Amino acid sequence: MEPDAEKPPHHALSDREYEVFRLIAAGKSATEIADSLSLSVKTISTYRARILEKMKMKTNAELMHYALRHHMLDQ
Repeated sequence: MEPDAEKPPHHALSDREYEVFRLIAAGKSATEIADSLSLSVKTISTYRARILEKMKMKTNAELMHYALRHHMLDQ
């Protein structure tokens, strides 16, 4: 078995991807996230695509559900 196989999917994210993931899960728009991190909306879209791919999800709603289920918005 691979060592990463037992880790939750969000452990595969970089620090910046994790930060963007939490902001998406908190219901922030790409524009709001871009403004708060001083990045472009296109960059946030790229992060979102990578996050969805790494976590094997398709929608922001799935990300929100995952974050809520794992108590990631309480931190």
